[in-house]
Amino acid sequence: MKPNLEENTLRDYLTIVFRHKTLIITTFLTIMICAIVGLELKTPVYQAQVKMLISAEKQTLSPYYREMESYRVGDLTQSEIVNSNPVLERAVSVLKLYERPSDYERYFCTPIKAGLLNLTAWLDALKGKLAKPDNITPEKMQLYMSRCATEELRGNLFVEPIRDTDLFVITVTDFDPEMAAMIANVVSRSYVIFDLEQQLVELQVKHGEKNPLVVQLKDNIDDMTKNLTGAILSNTEALGPASVKIIEQAQIPFEPIGTNKYATVILVFFISIFLGIVFAFGLEYVNQTFKSAQDIEKYLNLPVLGAIAKCGNNGRSPKQMNADLYVYQPLADQIYMMVKDNKLKSILITALSPLEGSSNIIANLSKYLSQEAHHKIFIVDANLKNPSLHTVFDITGKPGLAEVLEGKSTLEKATVKINENLSVLPAGETKLNPTTLLHSSRMQEVINAARESAEMLFVDYAYLGATKDVRILSSIVDGIAIVATEGKTRRPVIKAAITLLKQSKANIIGTILNNRTFVIPRMIYNRL
Repeated sequence: MKPNLEENTLRDYLTIVFRHKTLIITTFLTIMICAIVGLELKTPVYQAQVKMLISAEKQTLSPYYREMESYRVGDLTQSEIVNSNPVLERAVSVLKLYERPSDYERYFCTPIKAGLLNLTAWLDALKGKLAKPDNITPEKMQLYMSRCATEELRGNLFVEPIRDTDLFVITVTDFDPEMAAMIANVVSRSYVIFDLEQQLVELQVKHGEKNPLVVQLKDNIDDMTKNLTGAILSNTEALGPASVKIIEQAQIPFEPIGTNKYATVILVFFISIFLGIVFAFGLEYVNQTFKSAQDIEKYLNLPVLGAIAKCGNNGRSPKQMNADLYVYQPLADQIYMMVKDNKLKSILITALSPLEGSSNIIANLSKYLSQEAHHKIFIVDANLKNPSLHTVFDITGKPGLAEVLEGKSTLEKATVKINENLSVLPAGETKLNPTTLLHSSRMQEVINAARESAEMLFVDYAYLGATKDVRILSSIVDGIAIVATEGKTRRPVIKAAITLLKQSKANIIGTILNNRTFVIPRMIYNRL
């Protein structure tokens, strides 16, 4: 049904939710499984930061600083220098990052991710074994590994200036929190050493090797080189004499970056439920079939004579409905009262197709009226193309309506007594065009004769799409009842067929909702 905020109640919304519970559960499970698997495949990453100051001055100025004239470079230049090979290669060499295994992540990830990494490593090893040249030397291999480690470090290192200040931040990410802090500290000190080396070259060119300023600067470089361990230094040692200062050293991070895993699961839990419900309402909106008796009354503007519960609800097939004929009592009472009040005697029960179940409804409705209510009922199966009542009542080897219309049999010989009060005229078999037989004058005579022999006559023609046939049949009966199947009969199709019937002045007495389902659990339904 199309959601209507002004008319629908909480029960209507819950009906949509329970009707599409499979879609909601599937959406929920799919999103949750994808989220959990995604989290399992995501290895925690830790982030360590070093804060640095760009300055060519010190509070206690060394003589060689006085020799420098406005030594200053921009933020972009600082970023490029930090990411330069001289700085990064020194850090890689000191920390021996080139010795890291290619599957380094495996030591910190989940078992699922570790299995994938092992598979990837095996494939890479196989590929490398096939492609590896025989003449490669250990030195070349180490050089290659060093270059790979340098590029990997460059990818895990970010330099960002702090706006409106002379500060910038060096950020390093790694799967190991201790290693992240160590790398950040080593890179920042390698950068300081590189800055001192630049100054050393300038002073050597200007003053020579023996100059006290050159000697002092060499000592400072040696001291900084000894501190390339990644360990935390005192503030004085960390500051150093260079034109760039380490203001804040990297500390070991306690938590990985990104959203907390448990918070993510909780968030995805609610999002998946919400999306499942949205999909359910979206599917309900675009679905053009009937979902309830109120739905039929709203879109067809016809009364609902009754609703037949879906056979699956009580585990009975159409042939086994004898034990559950009470299901048809409300429909039988409604039709009987309408027949008496409006002085109707013959009713055509039709549907869009034989798959709508109109033949089973006629059979079981007639059984109830004849067995339980003790009314004399006559059924005519006019489905000459696709008959089914002979199967429902287990009628074999007997002539039927087709033989009567062709003059090969009489109505009395073709009629089958099911019980004391119920008679059935099966469809029979014919090689002629069924439409021609239905349109013959003999059809009117058969209907009139059958009507006179019973209190109520039901004509079954389960193909509303054959408008011409239905119009002919509607002209020889007193009223028409149309069967609509919940979740199957499309509103625009049946509405168009009904419009054509109304144009031919057919007397449509109402509709019957077949396969009615009650999706809300009774415990909840009774409390709404």
